[in-house]
Amino acid sequence: MRGLLVCWSLLLMGLPVTVSGERSQDFGDYVVHFNALGTRLLPPEITSAYNIQRSPYQGLLNVAVLRRVLGTTGEPVIAEVSGTITNLTGQQSRVSPREIREGTAIYYIDTFRINHEDMLDFDLSVRPQGETQPLQVHFRQQFFID
Repeated sequence: MRGLLVCWSLLLMGLPVTVSGERSQDFGDYVVHFNALGTRLLPPEITSAYNIQRSPYQGLLNVAVLRRVLGTTGEPVIAEVSGTITNLTGQQSRVSPREIREGTAIYYIDTFRINHEDMLDFDLSVRPQGETQPLQVHFRQQFFID
């Protein structure tokens, strides 16, 4: 059961952005992968295993940081991840993702509230271990409730 979220996340990250919402940003030595999706898209066994509420009104933020290593897809890196989510009316909430480690994978998840047709701005500060300056990630995503 422990590898389910990693497998599901990797599956989502491998899908086209229009389907999964996965994105990445290149910072030279590091690549930050991030996605946000409604928790209803996750299978019940994953939400149960990671104590995530599966709801049409709950979103999940997933962040992973990889250090570039020649000849590989990258090396997972421990990082401090924090930030804010802001809706179009200016309401803001803080994110403080929890770290998940499975095998060699390291990623950070947090949940947040969503409403139908919410357009949310994510402003994340990601500081890889050993670095003094955080990497700034910004993305906007709209959510729909079925």
